Amino acid sequence: MNYKERRALMHMKSEKEEVLRFLDGQGIGFEEDVEYTMVLEEGEKVVGTGSLNRNVLKCIAVDGEHRSMGLMNRIVGHLIQEAYQRGETHLFVYTKPSNEVLFTQLGFHKIISLHDEVLLLENSGDGFSDYLKALGGCKVEGERIASIVVNCNPFTKGHRHLIEKAAVENDWLHVFVVWEGKSLFPSDVRHALVEEGTKDIRNVTVHRGKDYIISAATFPSYFLKEGQDAVEIHGKLDLCLFAAFIAPALGITRRYVGEEPYCPVTKKYNEIMKEILPAYGIEVCEIPRLSADGDAISASKVRRLIRRDDYMSLWRIVPETTYRFLLSEEGRKIAATIKESQSRH
Repeated sequence: MNYKERRALMHMKSEKEEVLRFLDGQGIGFEEDVEYTMVLEEGEKVVGTGSLNRNVLKCIAVDGEHRSMGLMNRIVGHLIQEAYQRGETHLFVYTKPSNEVLFTQLGFHKIISLHDEVLLLENSGDGFSDYLKALGGCKVEGERIASIVVNCNPFTKGHRHLIEKAAVENDWLHVFVVWEGKSLFPSDVRHALVEEGTKDIRNVTVHRGKDYIISAATFPSYFLKEGQDAVEIHGKLDLCLFAAFIAPALGITRRYVGEEPYCPVTKKYNEIMKEILPAYGIEVCEIPRLSADGDAISASKVRRLIRRDDYMSLWRIVPETTYRFLLSEEGRKIAATIKESQSRH
């Protein structure tokens, strides 16, 4: 049969509706963060589709009547080629565990799966193992080795307070900066601010989380069944990956987290953490958030103050290193982006 591959112009209402109808017929949702979508057609009929967001392949489906015709290979091959052209060569797929054989036959390698809920694969046979080896080179011996996972969008006095407390209470502290690309402060900037803001603490190592500290901002849920909780499944996947592989590579036995008075998603994640990590021998230490002017300090508050150009108030809730950055040329450019994002919403 003659099948045609083409890019779906998702800014056009008719084309987007066509893709959404097809996915809905396959029991799969669509995610608005996709950067590229292709469709496979037989004549005028869509028989398959797939999408790409940065280095994650998603929203992939083939019509039931055509699943034995190798069309999945064509869709995945098309997306891989497109990703490579965009400079993304380390690719990931989140999907149902029942699809494991299908994707391993296409050159992907399993990282971790959670029962019948989610499977994570990558297109490198040694990507995750190389990351763990690199972490192993940072291992420090001690009786109490702790960890913190932070986004720091940007780094605040609240983050500094949490890190200081964990460093005092343990022999060594490993801080992981989440590496997703959807924060208003870029990954490299956030990492640099954490490093610069903690360089005076002798027993801290700051790590790039890369793609193995899974962010809620990048976790896809298009394949989940109706009624499944995306927040819960994301939390389980991220925490099991951390507990089963990352923590042992560094000898981590404690994970520190700040109390979450505002965000229900983060609060639920913390609760899931308390359920999962102790089963792996990792103690969860939840610390009261540092406050200023009667409110818990948060990165979201920093961004609100930036939007209002209230740098006097900013000075009270961010470390000097972050404040200097915010006043720099690069910091001012990010501030302009933050204000622009507000105007769009």
